[in-house]
Amino acid sequence: MPDNRVRRAVALPMGLVGVAAALAGAALLSLAVGSQHVPFGTVLAALAHPDDAIRDSLIVTEVRLPRTLVGLLAGAALGLAGAVVQAVTRNPLADPGILGVNAGAGLFVVVGISVFGVTSLAGYVWFGFAGAAVAAVVVYAIGALGRGGATPVKLAIAGTALTAAILSITTAVLVTDVQTYDQFRFWQVGSLSGRGLDIARQGLPFVFVGMVIALASTRSLNALALGDDVATSVGQDVARARLVAAVAVVVLCGAATAMAGPLVFVGLVVPHVARIITGPDHRWLLPYAMMLAPLLLLLADVLGRIVARPGEVQVGIVTAVLGAPVFVALARRRGLAEL
Repeated sequence: MPDNRVRRAVALPMGLVGVAAALAGAALLSLAVGSQHVPFGTVLAALAHPDDAIRDSLIVTEVRLPRTLVGLLAGAALGLAGAVVQAVTRNPLADPGILGVNAGAGLFVVVGISVFGVTSLAGYVWFGFAGAAVAAVVVYAIGALGRGGATPVKLAIAGTALTAAILSITTAVLVTDVQTYDQFRFWQVGSLSGRGLDIARQGLPFVFVGMVIALASTRSLNALALGDDVATSVGQDVARARLVAAVAVVVLCGAATAMAGPLVFVGLVVPHVARIITGPDHRWLLPYAMMLAPLLLLLADVLGRIVARPGEVQVGIVTAVLGAPVFVALARRRGLAEL
């Protein structure tokens, strides 16, 4: 047993370094691959010494660098949010959207387009984040009603019910406003294309704060995984721990959804992959999920550029196509019934 612990103590940090290296390679690939291939040497030169007079340098710094940064931020946020929400709800089928975050963000983006005339992605970010936050607060408030407070089951039911209601309102607005629908559908599909550095700058503070909250909650998440009664018996304030974790999910998923639109399966599948590597210990599970999710997102984005040259398939479609069979395979292999 001591030998196994020693090997595990060495393997997990080394594995995290390996994932970080793979993520760096995926980021470099994202900068090099597209409708116009840019050699890796040119990519590095463009990053070190940007020159707007050189076409390849301009492509790297003005087009591909911003979308790569957004992919890194959104992916890390979704990976962490997925792992946290699965721990809080003790539901292996939970993803960040279970708290109504995606639906709330979508509704507020629709309102921003239809009522306030917002036309830019920079404007969508703030409406999307506000909608995600409002929806999650409402879900938590409903779930906290009654005996026992905000239990995992009540949160899941409240999130599902509110999502259905919000989607109905969103659909009603879109059906009666064709112009809003034309703009909204490009955000709704989930994409990294067309994102500028301003989007990354706006999302960075929220992602950073969410990361800090999530990573600081690893001990309480490990306690929650044992069940409310056991967590209480070891001195854990269950309600407070669940509330802090919910705040982290809202901030992370709200920022990611606002930046890149609703990206399905990333926050659902990646935590299970990380759990295969690390086991149930959230001290390792969260860092792995934070690294693996942007790795998946960037590779999916690159694949989307390759399969439809000179056009591209949006990353939200690629992650859905890749994520569904992977999740089915994981479910069959591990018999996911509970966490």
